[in-house]
Amino acid sequence: MPTREDFKMELHRMMNEAMDQGKTTADINAGELRSRVGDCPGPNHRMPTCCGVMRGAFAPDAGDMILEEPPSGQGASLRIRYVLPRPEPVPRFEPV
Repeated sequence: MPTREDFKMELHRMMNEAMDQGKTTADINAGELRSRVGDCPGPNHRMPTCCGVMRGAFAPDAGDMILEEPPSGQGASLRIRYVLPRPEPVPRFEPV
């Protein structure tokens, strides 16, 4: 079952991929993040944890914006635009 740390590492990986492509923002969708972590679909989808990690990285003072939000606030349609580079350095994780 995916952990909070699994979602955090993949979120950072996605941000690093965007920076490596020369982008100044990364639009990240909870459904895509969830799929990249694995174990989806299924009863252990952990979408609330996924959305919590995305919201934890959300920094409106840095210019981040919520582009789309489900009525419950937690769901596959949550999409956040993160401004790059991040206010704090994004850790780089190598694929395993």
